[in-house]
Amino acid sequence: MLNVEFTGAQVLGAQTLEARPLAVSEGRITETPQPASVDLRGYIIMPGIVDVHGDGFERHLAPRRGAMKTMHEGLVAAEAELAANGITTAVLAQFISWEGGLRGYEFADQVFGAIQSVSDTLVTDLRGQLRLETHLLDLFADLPERMADWGLSYIVFNDHLPHDRLAKGQVPKRMVGQALKAGRNPDDHLRMMQDLHAQSADVPGALDWLCKVLAGRGIQMGSHDDTTADGRAVWRKRGVRVAEFPETLEAAEAAAAGGDHVVLGSPNVVRGGSHNGNVSAVDLITMGVGAALASDYHYPSPRRAAFMLADSGVLSLAQAWHLVSGGPAAVLGLSDRGEIATGKRADLLVLDAQTRRVAMTMAGGRVSYMTGDIAARFVR
Repeated sequence: MLNVEFTGAQVLGAQTLEARPLAVSEGRITETPQPASVDLRGYIIMPGIVDVHGDGFERHLAPRRGAMKTMHEGLVAAEAELAANGITTAVLAQFISWEGGLRGYEFADQVFGAIQSVSDTLVTDLRGQLRLETHLLDLFADLPERMADWGLSYIVFNDHLPHDRLAKGQVPKRMVGQALKAGRNPDDHLRMMQDLHAQSADVPGALDWLCKVLAGRGIQMGSHDDTTADGRAVWRKRGVRVAEFPETLEAAEAAAAGGDHVVLGSPNVVRGGSHNGNVSAVDLITMGVGAALASDYHYPSPRRAAFMLADSGVLSLAQAWHLVSGGPAAVLGLSDRGEIATGKRADLLVLDAQTRRVAMTMAGGRVSYMTGDIAARFVR
């Protein structure tokens, strides 16, 4: 850990950027001046980004089909990308789905095992999140124990089965390619999807039981891609208080009105809208809906989204940055980070004031990323 005082930079406070020194000692932000100082004139210091949901790590863990034997090295590479984008706490969202392959049970077991064995050797705070398909009822009985084995405290439920086509006896779109990608015979894959759809009536009761058990163990729970107010109310009754990426205005407003945490996608903000026609994250934020912005599948997007919201006048810089720092920290119940304040973790992001490029990232007082100019200033 570095014990150092940064001078000359502008530091994001509760309301705006402030020209003041910032001291770090033993991994925390402190008011005590430090003997070593680094001049950061020309830079701004922001709270480190807390990414509440991201699956961009997949390309590092499995860069090609079948090339999944370097899981630990893949996580090291993923951390390098996270740090280069100013992310100091990252929730790695891993599927267990009927889709198989990179979203199968076996792959998830490897991913969560690798996170457990590697995370202590990295600087970025890596945390796993299980994304579970709701119709995999055969897994429910053992799931609480498996989550304990994997060291997980966060689960998100989603249902990606193409129920409309299955109910009509139609073959789902892209089914054959999906089956082959998972290494399955297409006929077997279709039969599995049909069998899962056929047990839909049993899913609500099974979820009631599972959520009760998980809540009793202190597991945080979320739902994914909500579409209706009634559906969100059902999840809330089960104790599922995070609404990830609601697809409609109705669902998003219902979640916010019910006091749930609404997580929106940063790529949605950067693009100016959803890639598949869902409700615009910018519109929701303008309406005051949204507790946090997540990277979703693109790690540069949280930083870019925050500045886009500030530059366009939708929010102040402090408000926009809260959506990628303090907001997601609150979603995760992490009260020790998300803002630059005395006693908080020294999770800091140093940006070039002109280009806004990441120059240095610090997590818990340790450097996870540093560019040449900043390194030269440390040497001096």
